[in-house]
Amino acid sequence: MPTSETGSGLPDRLLPPEGAIGSAGAASRSVAPAPVDRKRQPSGDEARGRAMRAAISVIAEKGTAALRMSDIAARAGMSTGHILYHFGKKDRLLLEVLAWSQEDLWTRFQQAADQAASPVEKLDLFVRFYLPRHRSDERYALWTQVLAQRHDEAGRHILTALLDGWDERLEAILREGRDLGQFADVDLNEFTIRAVAMLSGISEDVMFGRSRWQHTSAHAFALSALERELRPTGQA
Repeated sequence: MPTSETGSGLPDRLLPPEGAIGSAGAASRSVAPAPVDRKRQPSGDEARGRAMRAAISVIAEKGTAALRMSDIAARAGMSTGHILYHFGKKDRLLLEVLAWSQEDLWTRFQQAADQAASPVEKLDLFVRFYLPRHRSDERYALWTQVLAQRHDEAGRHILTALLDGWDERLEAILREGRDLGQFADVDLNEFTIRAVAMLSGISEDVMFGRSRWQHTSAHAFALSALERELRPTGQA
């Protein structure tokens, strides 16, 4: 089984079916190199996290035209050989980085949700974590880069699992709120499809820089729209 240091590095549920081979595009950028201390190269999860964060930054800034592993190494302050050790080969880079980014984001979302006092607060958190923070949000830019690529069956399998992960988290929140009588008795699947489609559309607007969001909070707008539909009958 792959670990954080060897193999694909993807969570088990994101691994493609046996026999499938994934493919993805890559990105490029001229990077101001950080000094590399070859005697103190990070290892394990620390190294993988540093490499992934560097890759996200490089991809978001320069796109996927001609990414070099040396660009990521320079940004991370690591050797190119160390970067190759973690990614294996360039053609799986985008999917690997996206999968790592989403697992990291979901971990932080779950930590926050565990502290939430109600499904209403969890819904607020879901919207906040789903939407890009601003026009230059690196994680959302990464999504844009990955979705623009052509993917084989294995790549689509990974992307579908990541997209379904958002749906599953929202459905769990809706189900809890409905069972507690805090949300209306909506069709969970249908509402989730519409809600995620709305959030995705708003996200694209934010990343494009539409002027409508310069003086209006995308988070507040989206949350208000969802809460109106979820308000139980009879509540003001």
